[in-house]
Amino acid sequence: MDSNLLEYSKLETLNVPRETFPELEEFRSLLLRKNEEINLVSKNSALNLRERHIVDSAQIIDFIDKNQKLCTDLGSGSGFPGVVLAIIMKNKKSKMKFHLYEKSYNKSKFLKDVTRKLDLNIEVIQKDIFEVSNLKSDIIVARAFKPIPIILDLINSNFSKYNNIILFLGKNGKQLLSKSLRKWNFECEERKSLTNDESSVVKIFNLKKK
Repeated sequence: MDSNLLEYSKLETLNVPRETFPELEEFRSLLLRKNEEINLVSKNSALNLRERHIVDSAQIIDFIDKNQKLCTDLGSGSGFPGVVLAIIMKNKKSKMKFHLYEKSYNKSKFLKDVTRKLDLNIEVIQKDIFEVSNLKSDIIVARAFKPIPIILDLINSNFSKYNNIILFLGKNGKQLLSKSLRKWNFECEERKSLTNDESSVVKIFNLKKK
């Protein structure tokens, strides 16, 4: 295996095909090139893009049923996790569509360029997700977007239908998740992060306000 692709090998434990790795690497190259023109990721992040952003985003793939039809990324930013998941699903021969919400014009334009160049099943929506209502999705994902309480309020208010929510929890994530149980009833499945010992990923379902 090409030495540049070795960092993706830990994704094999999540049944991510090796054939996906070159396309993930191509996405990385496109992002780094554009990052010289506009601020997509910080300089520190750019030095460790594979592990910190791509592998980190990809780790939730095992939480996703590839037979579901629509995944919505609440604030996709530079494509994490939406673009990464779309690349993997394409290589898994899934027909899942991805809606990427991003209010920034420059980031949305970058996401549209990547979608075209990599032939991904993505629709980029340049809107503030907080200003869109009556949304429907099978899966909702969010990474480095807003604190959990704000995300749960947003989903409850702006989505009329969805199956589950997948979130990335940072250092204080578990504490915020526990606090959320004062206001919400939900079931969840949590896993330790592949990329950070202090982080985890969580799948939430049956969310109901108390």
